[in-house]
Amino acid sequence: TPISPIRRCRTSHRRDIMRVLGIDPGTVVLGYGVVDGGRSTVLVECGVVTASPRSPIEHRLSTLFDGICRVIESHHPDEVAIEEPFAGVNVRSAFMVGRAQALSILAAARAGVPVAYYSPAEVKRQVSGYGRGDKNQVRAMVMLQLGLKELNEPLDATDALAVALCHLQARHAESRLLQGPR
Repeated sequence: TPISPIRRCRTSHRRDIMRVLGIDPGTVVLGYGVVDGGRSTVLVECGVVTASPRSPIEHRLSTLFDGICRVIESHHPDEVAIEEPFAGVNVRSAFMVGRAQALSILAAARAGVPVAYYSPAEVKRQVSGYGRGDKNQVRAMVMLQLGLKELNEPLDATDALAVALCHLQARHAESRLLQGPR
């Protein structure tokens, strides 16, 4: 079966607030999540861009780059938030994910969209309140924060939504600090 380069779920669209594209980079599956944040946070779209694991890395990166460029062109995010690779024990894996992170940065830069970076622990801490939560805990908190009863997307898409939510929360905290005491 051919792999569909982009798989999406859609809900609503609002332009009166900040739109953030969250990206969970990978060299076979790249998760993305678009949210609008303001008084409430709304899921716009989430999904994955995929490439064949049997293709040479340069072909996979090209496919992923084209896919994330289409997402940016389609949704016109105000800002992009990207999860940084986790080195842990497997440095080779982190290096590979770094390639996908770089293509995501390039896609955002070409579109003139500012980029923010978050570590996996920072995303988990911001979204679930615990920096070492597992992917199912993160999914549950993403669904709760977005008011969703179900989310049948791959975990890569959920992780990308968590990155976008993390960025919105960081922006809200920054805004409160700049406003000073009330």
